Amino acid sequence: MRRVLVTGLGGAGRTTVAAATALAAAGPGRRVLLLSADPGEVLGTPVTRTPAEVAEGLWAARIDPGADFRAEFLALQERAAAGLDLLGTAGLAEEELTELPGSEQFALLRGLAEAAAGEWELTVLDLPPVRDTIALLALPAQLRRYLRRLLPPERQAARALRPVLAQLAGVPMPARWLYETAARWDTELAAVQSLIESPDTGLHLVAEPGPAAAGALRAARTGLALHGLPAAALLANRVLPRHSADTWLAALAAQQEKTLQEWYGEWGSAVREIPHLGRDPRGPEDLAEIGAATAVTGPGERESPVEDRRAEDGTLVWALPLPGAEKKDLGLVRRGDELLLRVGPFRRIVPLPSVLRRCTVSGAALADGTLRVRFTPDPAQWPRTP
Repeated sequence: MRRVLVTGLGGAGRTTVAAATALAAAGPGRRVLLLSADPGEVLGTPVTRTPAEVAEGLWAARIDPGADFRAEFLALQERAAAGLDLLGTAGLAEEELTELPGSEQFALLRGLAEAAAGEWELTVLDLPPVRDTIALLALPAQLRRYLRRLLPPERQAARALRPVLAQLAGVPMPARWLYETAARWDTELAAVQSLIESPDTGLHLVAEPGPAAAGALRAARTGLALHGLPAAALLANRVLPRHSADTWLAALAAQQEKTLQEWYGEWGSAVREIPHLGRDPRGPEDLAEIGAATAVTGPGERESPVEDRRAEDGTLVWALPLPGAEKKDLGLVRRGDELLLRVGPFRRIVPLPSVLRRCTVSGAALADGTLRVRFTPDPAQWPRTP
């Protein structure tokens, strides 16, 4: 099954483009699913959490962060019931629960995982604006790292000794349900991370050409590259006619044209133009016209997040493509076996390959859109032979 994740700049029409993409892929004998957290109708049909057929071969469903949060919280509360009873804590009823910040992100990830278990040929997921989407798609890997640090696997493996250790140490040990819950979360997060990184998953960016969009998109491209998230398509939405007798319209079109040429230079064949309809899109005919430019193709070339090689002077060079990054926005810190990277508002913690863990950082440089970090082998850290 293939997946298309649609995001873009705020106000660029990504929700409409997502619906047009799904409609264009649907048809007789097809099973396409459109998922969105935005309330409302799709092609005149109200949608709920249960997929409903809105056109031939196209189903739509709404992701409900509030309902998802309540279901997950109540399930966790039930698993921890024994411990809560010992503490004399009164449980919360479903009607008391209101969603917390972050609920939408988890609901979207869970919706993606649930769709993967269905019999869909294609799933189109309407995501938040691109900056929020970058954080969302990086979330599974980040949370798995937190779980490994807080509840290391080696401690989980020793849970059979926990009662004995508690008596010897005189301190309470983490409850069994905590480790079981952490293991379940790690499994679920790993499954979602696998879907995001799958070659069958493509990311489509929607933006309306213009000077402001160009700067925001350049920053977004760097953030995507930092997390190893390639874009399969850049959909330039609401492109005006290039030749118009109207002076005012011609000036706007010229401004768009300048931005488009920049995008073609940076993104190449990934750029696709969606013409302005002259009105707000309404009905299947308008969506079909938009969908003609959003046909689902390959998922975009996935470069390895890092590559390492040996330089002529014997040092090792670790390289990370960061197109559009500027030196003034770059931060790099090594902490133990990890590199903490910052590019503008985006951050990522990258585990070092085993060979680089036994080296010291001897320099770094950003050139031609690639960050290169030099490592010098440290004999003091290499294994010693007896």
